[in-house]
Amino acid sequence: MAKRLQRHEVAQALTWELSDLFGSEEEWEKEVQAIQADAAAMESFKGTLGNGAARLADCLEAQESLLVRALRAGTYARLRFSEDSGNPRNQAMSAKAGDLSSSVGAALSFIRSELLALPEGTVEACLREEPRLADFARTLGELLEQRPHKLSAETEAVLASLGEVMGAPYTIYQRSKLSDMQFDSVVDDKGTAYPVSFALFETDYEFSANTSLRRASYESFTRTLEQYQNTFAAVYGTEVKKQVVLSRLRGYSSVTEMLLQPQQVTTEMYRNILDVIRTELAPHMRRLMRLKKRVLGLEELRFCDLKAPFDADFNPEVTIEEAGATILEALRPMGADYIELMEQALTKRWIDYADNVGKSTGAFCSSPYGAHSYILITWANNMRSAFTLAHELGHAGHLMLAGRHQRYTNYRPSMYFIEAPSTMNELLLAEHILKQSGDARMKRWVILQLLQTYYHNFVTHLLEGDMQSRVYAAAEAGEALTARKLRELKAAVLSEFWGDAVVLDEGASLTWMRQPHYYMGLYPYTYAAGLTASTAVAQLMKEEGQPVVDRWLEVLKAGGTMTPLELMKHAGVDMTDRAPISSAVAYVGSLIDELEKLV
Repeated sequence: MAKRLQRHEVAQALTWELSDLFGSEEEWEKEVQAIQADAAAMESFKGTLGNGAARLADCLEAQESLLVRALRAGTYARLRFSEDSGNPRNQAMSAKAGDLSSSVGAALSFIRSELLALPEGTVEACLREEPRLADFARTLGELLEQRPHKLSAETEAVLASLGEVMGAPYTIYQRSKLSDMQFDSVVDDKGTAYPVSFALFETDYEFSANTSLRRASYESFTRTLEQYQNTFAAVYGTEVKKQVVLSRLRGYSSVTEMLLQPQQVTTEMYRNILDVIRTELAPHMRRLMRLKKRVLGLEELRFCDLKAPFDADFNPEVTIEEAGATILEALRPMGADYIELMEQALTKRWIDYADNVGKSTGAFCSSPYGAHSYILITWANNMRSAFTLAHELGHAGHLMLAGRHQRYTNYRPSMYFIEAPSTMNELLLAEHILKQSGDARMKRWVILQLLQTYYHNFVTHLLEGDMQSRVYAAAEAGEALTARKLRELKAAVLSEFWGDAVVLDEGASLTWMRQPHYYMGLYPYTYAAGLTASTAVAQLMKEEGQPVVDRWLEVLKAGGTMTPLELMKHAGVDMTDRAPISSAVAYVGSLIDELEKLV
């Protein structure tokens, strides 16, 4: 049986180079102390923000500088923890970073309170008077929109100081999942033994063509999940309760309204994504799974078979180097500046590919302002990993271009748009591979990769969003979020979507335990929003060519200077209409039509 490596045992070439952020832990410790001192010095601005435009500009510039430094320090600690959460030093750094975030938040909380307490028209007058405030106009305007939901300065300070406590549910979830949970090893039908972990199951075994391994590892996986269900329910219930209490404290009509406001998204836009995709996509996906059942010769298609490959005999291994070269060629139309960023990411150890005990599952891109991006992925030597890498490189290219062209206060766009650049890269990669081969089997293979992208965003994350909406509704109605309740809600989400096309076992109802997105506010549905937009823009690129690419690059560089609707409209998509959503779903249906012909 293969042994999972400890962090110190993996090849250095497969790890990221965090010294680009800080040369040593000692250097990081000194910066943390310096940030804390400078945060305390912000006290000098307290009570003076109404003393003229220049004073306000000085304060906002000092705040921005402090936030940039705190983000860099916090990123370093989070990345260290993500690479090996079982390392006590990494745990200590993560805790210290949490303390830092809380102390900085508390030190800066007076700014929001004082600005909201100023007489109406004061901030607007300062904007007209002081040129240095021009770059802060957007964030100041968004802040003033929150006047109806402001709390007293003392209450805001207390809430800010409790930042680490407020984030405890996510921290507990991650540590339990990565450090504490142990899974039984399994044996396939050939007698081969395999270790099981969160990462191995979700990046490898779940996609395995070996039905006995896939199902056995799923059983091991769900057995352990079941042992933790009450603990995880308490943790997640606490997170939801926190959001409910905050929304009521601030006078919002619901948690959903509170969480959508900073995204600059209306409830109608949010519901459109959930409702259109959930109802219109379900028939297509059921058809896909019935096809999979027939192709694989299974008596029944179980929940753990959803990601089984259609064509196990045509799944060539892909090395990291091969994937990188293919991705670069696929992204050439994006221009020299964009490609330069991609090349640096692939060659200068911005990416952590290794699999080791304690490493975070899934994949993410972290982009601290003023530094380069970092990508975490567990490389599985297959094309799905290549598509995941392209996805995360899309985040890196987007936020680094935005960081080069916008100052910190304006560089990050709404979460509603954040998944559009990443999924665009996946679509460009698929289009490139299709152009390189006229082989029917290769075409089928690429279509399957595309369908995995749509499955990931339009099924996995969309159903997470559906689950969230039901969880918040239950909590606001006063229902206790026990493990049983959460299982009932998840089972209902899955059964309504899949109907009789998939056999749903008890383990399927534990799926709410598998993703950290539930601890990130209304994030899951934005995957579907982003892919809807990128699907539409990718089609425009095919039809109109370079002008669309140029507009897309302008959108990436704009960062947060536009609302998500403005960004998408500039790219050529109107997301106030349900039509682009239905069109994206119809495109998925057309891919399944083509797959049926090829099969």
